[in-house]
Amino acid sequence: MNLPPTEHEEYDMDLLLWRHAEAEEGSPDDTRRLTERGHHQAETMARWLAEHAPKDLRIVVSPATRTQQTIGAWTPHFETTVAVGTSATADDLLAAVGWPDAGGAVLVVGHQPTLGEVAARLLQGDEAGGLSVRKGALWWLRRRERDGVGETVLRTALSPEML
Repeated sequence: MNLPPTEHEEYDMDLLLWRHAEAEEGSPDDTRRLTERGHHQAETMARWLAEHAPKDLRIVVSPATRTQQTIGAWTPHFETTVAVGTSATADDLLAAVGWPDAGGAVLVVGHQPTLGEVAARLLQGDEAGGLSVRKGALWWLRRRERDGVGETVLRTALSPEML
């Protein structure tokens, strides 16, 4: 699956939301590890990202073990911050990435319900109820201006099973 070229499209910022892959049950929550299926999900999405991710991508990851393992399937180059961790809010995440004023492209590897709340707020204008981001899935949102009005566009939403 190839995304259409974007060199000529004017946009302010890309935000890629990648929910950690499937993890074992148990506690403490922050130390849960990926299952065998989770490792496969992470590797599948990593292959897609290797081909399609924006250049100069900033990567921000929760300190939870399962998110660290998820991004580790793709790259060792990322920032770790509790601002996108298991207790993070949509406001925390958006502040951590500087949405929409920072510009460029940011990938966040994080958790539900925060990722779904961020997607709901940016796409619907309200995070109440949120949206459900499947384990291992990636949602790519783009902030652009059209006719003087800022809007958020869902560029793609993929689950590892679709790839």
